[in-house]
Amino acid sequence: MAAREQAQPTRTSPFAVLTAAVFAVLLLWFVYSVAHVLLLLFLAALFALFLAAIIDFLQERWRVPRVAGVMVALVVTGVGATAVGWLVLPPVARQTQALITALPAQIQVWMASLRDLTAQYPLLAAVLPPERLSEQLSGLAQNAGQYAAGLFPVVFDTLHVLINFVSVLVMGIYMALRPEVYRDGIVSLAPPVHRELVRDILADLARSLRAWIGGQMLAMVFLGVLTWIGLEILDVPFALAFGVFTGVLVMIPFFGTLVSTLLPALFVLGSGGVGHALLVVLLGLVVHLIEANFVHPLIMERRVHLPPVLSILSVLIMAELLGPVGLLVAVPVLATVMVITRRIYVHRLLEGKGFRRFVRDTPSEIRLPDGTLRMDAAGVSIPAVLEEAGSAPR
Repeated sequence: MAAREQAQPTRTSPFAVLTAAVFAVLLLWFVYSVAHVLLLLFLAALFALFLAAIIDFLQERWRVPRVAGVMVALVVTGVGATAVGWLVLPPVARQTQALITALPAQIQVWMASLRDLTAQYPLLAAVLPPERLSEQLSGLAQNAGQYAAGLFPVVFDTLHVLINFVSVLVMGIYMALRPEVYRDGIVSLAPPVHRELVRDILADLARSLRAWIGGQMLAMVFLGVLTWIGLEILDVPFALAFGVFTGVLVMIPFFGTLVSTLLPALFVLGSGGVGHALLVVLLGLVVHLIEANFVHPLIMERRVHLPPVLSILSVLIMAELLGPVGLLVAVPVLATVMVITRRIYVHRLLEGKGFRRFVRDTPSEIRLPDGTLRMDAAGVSIPAVLEEAGSAPR
């Protein structure tokens, strides 16, 4: 009788379910309210991972103490950013100013070409009325500064930007200086039986995000330089500005490629004709295809595989939630969500490996023949090996 009573499942109290639901709603509301602060924390974590990559390299190669490694990483980063700014920013600023100045005249050239097309094809005039488009584009050119201020208000709030920048910088330095404090703090929030899994997921996240950071930096340089050289060969005005613009927009999947390819083509459409514009589009397609199929897989080492549809959805969602700044972190946020989903939802729930407590009186031993399994102890953990082998404890 007692055994039968123990076998019966316990009923959950409706009050407990209601309390949990209210708590979940309040938690989601709180997260949404402080989303911009959490965004700063995420940016600081990315900066810490960037610094940690340099620090780990120095420690592995020359056994540099971590404090000294942080100082060297900051100096290298500062010198690199200063050199790039000193070499690139002045000509880019001049070309960008000249581009904005030439934009009204270029719009008139576009409208003249559009009027010629509508005269030849009357049906096109019903779809793209030239007078209405002329008014909209002229207003856009005359109020470009006001539109930019409306799209990026945080850029013009100098004090706000300075506070956010310093906050990200300081938090990133502290996290890079003593990462074990924050890693162990997150691990301690999990039940003891699952702490090894949480530690392994954090290591997986660090590897994936570090691969993404390195890949993005090299991809920006590759796309920017090749686009600049190709536009110079095709005699496109403001080639350097368009090259830097292409390198920056590589952080935004699909939409960045589309805009950075079409914008220089539209600019030469009126002066160089359709043939010249098609050559510019072809150049953009070839450069992005080379980067996507050869450079990107080589840099990422197949550690960060993001389906294109999910990348586009991530950009749209983050732009809706956080505005223009969300575009910059859409891909790393997606990579984080995919790692957590794969390791917890797919491996542990869908594949039936579960979260049950697994206790033995004596330690377990896994015996394998010699040469059957080889792994790097620093890069692979026991939960990851068991998940790959399909023999994690249930």
